[in-house]
Amino acid sequence: MENSVVLTMRGIYKEFPGVKALQNVDFTLRKGEVHALMGENGAGKSTLVKVLTGVHEKDSGEIRIAGFDGPATIKSPQDAQNLGISTVYQEITLCPNLTVAENMYIGRGNYMFVNRRAQEKKATALLEKLHIPAHAGQQLGTCSLAVQQMVAIARAVDMDCKVLILDEPTSSLDEHEVELLFTLMRDLKSRGVGIIFITHFLEQVYEVCDKITVLRNGELVGEYTVSELPRVKLISAMLGKDMEDMTNLKNQKRPYDEKGEPVYEAKGLSSTEGVRPFDFRIGKGEVNGFTGLLGSGRSESVRAIFAADRVTGGKVKVNGKDRKIARPKDAMKSGIGYLPEDRKGDGIIQDLSVRENLILALQVLKGFTRPISRAESEKLADEYIKLLEIKTASKETPIKSLSGGNQQKVILARWLLTHPQYLILDEPTRGIDVGTKLEIQKQVLKLAEDGVSVTFISSEIEEMLSVCQRLIVMRDRKIVGELRGEQLSQDVIMQTIAGGKAQNGK
Repeated sequence: MENSVVLTMRGIYKEFPGVKALQNVDFTLRKGEVHALMGENGAGKSTLVKVLTGVHEKDSGEIRIAGFDGPATIKSPQDAQNLGISTVYQEITLCPNLTVAENMYIGRGNYMFVNRRAQEKKATALLEKLHIPAHAGQQLGTCSLAVQQMVAIARAVDMDCKVLILDEPTSSLDEHEVELLFTLMRDLKSRGVGIIFITHFLEQVYEVCDKITVLRNGELVGEYTVSELPRVKLISAMLGKDMEDMTNLKNQKRPYDEKGEPVYEAKGLSSTEGVRPFDFRIGKGEVNGFTGLLGSGRSESVRAIFAADRVTGGKVKVNGKDRKIARPKDAMKSGIGYLPEDRKGDGIIQDLSVRENLILALQVLKGFTRPISRAESEKLADEYIKLLEIKTASKETPIKSLSGGNQQKVILARWLLTHPQYLILDEPTRGIDVGTKLEIQKQVLKLAEDGVSVTFISSEIEEMLSVCQRLIVMRDRKIVGELRGEQLSQDVIMQTIAGGKAQNGK
């Protein structure tokens, strides 16, 4: 191996029943390099990482690690750790009830005979060395998500890792927390650690990475230097097609019709989650959105509309008629569907199949005394798997085996099956690839053309501007503005969130 190379993977092949997950994939990581691993969901990124970390055993190919003679044998995560490969996942796997120091050293040595003072002293030195804003003796659960991620990284660094894999580490962080994490990554880079960075945020790739490797359909597309790869070409490489569809997306959006027939109206709506009483309406075929900073109340507002949280006040009309919506089933019977922000916690039932997850909402509407027949459920599953191009080995595959983007498509299909007149989509594209994101955005605009009303929430303002005709701006759990037409710009949204002079677009 070259002196600068810390990891090489050559000709990696991995097949699962019915799926060629990796086909002859090469990957090279150098010392002191931040290397983005990019591709759509299902492209093979997770499988490549699981092969490298011993979760899956490769069918063929070769892995070499600097400092070790000959090809590496990695049959378990412990094998990977012994070779200096550490992974920090999107979901924190540490113990929030233990201290920072205990989390850094748990599982390393005899826990009954640990010198706590020496442990905290050693942890303090490492935290200071890596400029991590945490105290060794504080409970990990009192730290922000970003600091918890950093503690997990510090644990990996203390185990002398040569290769650090960061799997979607920024998806739950705010801008300040992301910058703290990037500062730590740059520090580790200067110390010679090779970092594999997996993310769906393109701007972060261009801010912190040196190289990009793109996978598509389990195959290597290419390795690129970040400074020499325009974003348009990166997305084209990931999708395997040009960007015309994306640039034309905004042109498909219809202008807002203020006189449109209202499908849903609420006055003084509030819930147990502290949303200030608010008024809201949405017209037939309208796409609108709630926007604001994290914690502004945007998700709580739509949860109140669907009665996912207990409603404490307000009056509701559906198609001009008074309705009492006190629980989700009332909302469903009124033709309202809701794709929740927390896909894993509130959306999918992980151990059920794609087919079983897909028919859930329809079965609730029918009532469990009138079960959907196996033949009908199979027919519906086949139809919607094809309609939304859901990538799954079979309709009987457990949904937990699907990529995040395909899980999201199953939840979307679940609601489309009920033929809703009003659909609420809360962060439908979070943590999924650019291609699937575009497909969902197109589906939203198609639904609007067909007369379905859609409320769309995304933490990415540019995405909301692509599909929404009207935006409800929130701050401190109350509505502070309504924007439409020429006011739909990032500058005006930011000004309204900050309390500037932007006015309701009437």
